Amino acid sequence: MPSIEEFMHREKVSSSTVAAIGYDSQNQILEIEFRDASLYQYSGVPENVYHAMMSAPSHGEFLNAEIKRAGYPCRQV
Repeated sequence: MPSIEEFMHREKVSSSTVAAIGYDSQNQILEIEFRDASLYQYSGVPENVYHAMMSAPSHGEFLNAEIKRAGYPCRQV
């Protein structure tokens, strides 16, 4: 069976570090594609946090302050 990252739509964003952001609301998975082509998934991220990230003036700063510091489980895919 194909894994979730094969189907998750990611939206390109304007950021010096983040290339695209995807979100699976059913499973609460936030997917971050970085400019270096690495891909990470953060689990347990509420949908309102995803929307806040998408509207943040700096996606990279939001990622560091609100996602990484919050301690959402993360895995590289």
